[in-house]
Amino acid sequence: MNDSDRIRQSVEKYGDMLYRICLVMLKNSADAEDAVQSVFMKLFMKVPQFESDEHEKAWLIRVATNKCRDMLRFRIKFHTIDDETLNSIDADEESTRLIELLTELPEKFRLVLTLHYIEGYKVDEIAQMIGRTASAVKMRLSKGRALLEEKYRKEFVNYEYVENKTLGR
Repeated sequence: MNDSDRIRQSVEKYGDMLYRICLVMLKNSADAEDAVQSVFMKLFMKVPQFESDEHEKAWLIRVATNKCRDMLRFRIKFHTIDDETLNSIDADEESTRLIELLTELPEKFRLVLTLHYIEGYKVDEIAQMIGRTASAVKMRLSKGRALLEEKYRKEFVNYEYVENKTLGR
């Protein structure tokens, strides 16, 4: 298999996953698409040899998260924040709202929660990908879940209050 076929296969195999990760991190579909394109351009330019599919997947996730961090730093430096809604995700309303709540969390929690719960990675795998210890990943998962639960609870309480007030209860 030549390099262009291998890269095409990688795009088909990992493109959607990388897009979801970038979308959660960047909160903007256009930026997420740009980040994913940059990741595959880097793969095309470097054409690294991987030990396994998992090694390739981990490399792509690492490059994608680094690209997203670079883009976020650029936004902060040049004040180009754009809070585009997540209408581009084809999911049910509850899943879409959960992803929206995820995007409101700090980046370090967003990333580990997305990798663990949406992409299905184990703690040790996430630790290796982001260059942290397994205990640090567990702590981020725990704190991230607590923050997510707090946000979800606040939204639910506000929704119940508005609904009760509207219905005259």
